[in-house]
Amino acid sequence: HILTNNHVVSGAEVVTVRLYDDREFVAEIVGVDPRSDVAVIKIEAPNLQPVPLGDSDQVDVGDIVLAFGSPFGLEKTMTQGIIGAKSRGPGINEREDYLQTDAAINPGNSGGPLVNLKGEVIGINTAISSRSGGYEGVGFAIPINMARWAADQIVATGQVKRAYIGVMIQPITNGLAEQLGVGVNQGAIVTQVVPNSPAEKAGLQPG
Repeated sequence: HILTNNHVVSGAEVVTVRLYDDREFVAEIVGVDPRSDVAVIKIEAPNLQPVPLGDSDQVDVGDIVLAFGSPFGLEKTMTQGIIGAKSRGPGINEREDYLQTDAAINPGNSGGPLVNLKGEVIGINTAISSRSGGYEGVGFAIPINMARWAADQIVATGQVKRAYIGVMIQPITNGLAEQLGVGVNQGAIVTQVVPNSPAEKAGLQPG
């Protein structure tokens, strides 16, 4: 099983995997999760050694990381940087909790691993924030714990299911905090309750 991005395999008629030793295999798409941009594919190949997965919850801002991929078709490329921020949500996908890094990520890096200095995968390189379309020092990787949560379900059942509450919420801004008498960013406020949802049945109300 191989972890990659949904946008890498989406719409493909055939997915071909080329290994580091230049062997090539046609892959089966086991399942995808478009909401988090995670996909799992599978090949039947002998003598494979998986890269160990790390714990992205233990990653700190400032940690040195290495990004692998094929930017602009340049295979087997490695770049170095640091973790610039955690829990970023730039509005690329529905489900976001990105690790931000200044390791150079460019078109072609998607689906490649972001690795710590122990050689453990702590993220899947996914996107860049760029006005030019190229590297500008702000790249995003799906934390491996988030990707593994989705991948485990895909391998087990072929799909990802999530819990559903049925509310729209917004952060507690400075103005709201003063009105409500709470700390800034302390919790969230319910702005809308979906009809016939678990939230409505539980008695939650806007405000």
